[in-house]
Parts: sequence; structure tokens; C-alpha cells
Amino acid sequence: MKKIEAIVKPSKLKAIQAGLIKVGIPCMTVVPVKGVGLQQGFPEIYRGAEKSIVLLSKVMIICVVSDENLEKCIDVIIETGSEGKVGDGKIFVYDVLDAIRMRTKTRGDDAIR
Repeated sequence: MKKIEAIVKPSKLKAIQAGLIKVGIPCMTVVPVKGVGLQQGFPEIYRGAEKSIVLLSKVMIICVVSDENLEKCIDVIIETGSEGKVGDGKIFVYDVLDAIRMRTKTRGDDAIR
């Protein structure tokens, strides 16, 4: 199993969600986040004084998928979430040792289906 964390523009969330549902990956967690990457945000002028770099609003999509669904999930996020510009986001992939569905105590791949 793999955990995918994708940090993307909020405007891309609906398209990514629809794409993942279409390929059979309906489960996700979405968290609003703020940060800067290579684009370094932008300075803001407030009451005549320039403030430091403003953190940009993004969303983090978290999916835990089977090894077979990993590339499908990554491909959908890239195809639907990217505009080919700086600031499109990042995808991180982690190994997941186990998953447990609390209600039934089901473990492993069966717990994420």
C-alpha cells in the first residue's frame, strides 16, 4: 500500500476528485494548507508597508491506495491538476505498513477497498 499526498491549487480539486472517482479511487482526505514553493509566493503591501512573502492557499489531497492503483492515482492527479506552470503543486508517495478498518477490524488491502 502507498500513501499519496498531493498539494495542488484549490481550483483543481473538483477535477481531480472526479478523475479519481472515474478510475475507481473514490476515497480521499482533503486538507486546506498554506505554503510556498519555487514560485516563492508574493510580497504584500499593507497600509504602505511591504510585508514578507505571503503563503499561498493550496489543498492537500491524501489517498491511501493499493500498489496496483498507485500509478493510476498519480496519473489522474497530474493530468487533471497540472497546467504546466510553476505553482501547480507536488506529489509525495510514502509506504504504508498497514491499514485497519476500525468497524470490522479488517486489515491490509481489504481495509482500503
